[in-house]
Amino acid sequence: MTFEPEQLGQSSQELASKLRELRKRVGLSGVRLAARCNMSQSKVSRIENGKVRPSLVDVEQILRALDAPPSMVEEVSSLARLANTEWRNLRELRRKGLGTRQAELKALEASSTHLRYFLLSMVTGLLATPEYVRASLAHSPADTSKAVAGKLERQAVLYDPSKRFTFILTEQAVRWPVVSSLALAEQIDRLSSLTYLPNVHIGLIPMGTATPKTPLNTFTVYDASLATIETSAGLLVLRDERDVRSYLEEFSGYEGCALFEEEARAKLAEWSAICRS
Repeated sequence: MTFEPEQLGQSSQELASKLRELRKRVGLSGVRLAARCNMSQSKVSRIENGKVRPSLVDVEQILRALDAPPSMVEEVSSLARLANTEWRNLRELRRKGLGTRQAELKALEASSTHLRYFLLSMVTGLLATPEYVRASLAHSPADTSKAVAGKLERQAVLYDPSKRFTFILTEQAVRWPVVSSLALAEQIDRLSSLTYLPNVHIGLIPMGTATPKTPLNTFTVYDASLATIETSAGLLVLRDERDVRSYLEEFSGYEGCALFEEEARAKLAEWSAICRS
């Protein structure tokens, strides 16, 4: 499938119309289609009206139930992939404002139970000191005051016992000189202190550790429903369950070779001492 990045996430209504049109062409009612797909009739109706974004598995079930021709299967499957994948370039994120982005992240965190972060090159805002947060946004040409405040405000979610957080950081992410050496030591000490929170699990992958895959990007997985991948050009949002599952599996591989608890705290103390020296 060939597409332009700007097309991603913009085909939900077109997908809904195609599925509704195909069902009517075959002559099936929504009730009969739902029975064939082992879905509720209300779900079929919401899909066809664009009120629910169907997964690729949902779409495949519907296409099989309708005995769709190969050409239609290819077309509709392509639309489903586009609808479940969203691209946000840096221009769009800056146009909306960094403060708006913090509000979006806060809402995602509020609606999720288990949040998993793989951090390749920097410490995420949830774990950052105020000085680190300000330095991480210093390159932005826009006013960052609201974004800084939003990042710091979001940290309160770490103390919500109903949520679970797992952070995997590479040594590069922990030690990259975003701030001065002394400020970096303070940042590393904060990471160590957060390892004592019962619902926060911080794992470290020191340089030289063999990993199942070679990591290419920072990514976050919210429960098993959504994954975001950060690149230097923007943000990729994946909603299809198979795409999300692949990132869960990748995360699990890194988690299996990371240092936690006392081992992690010992390594953080070592890196903090190097900064202070």
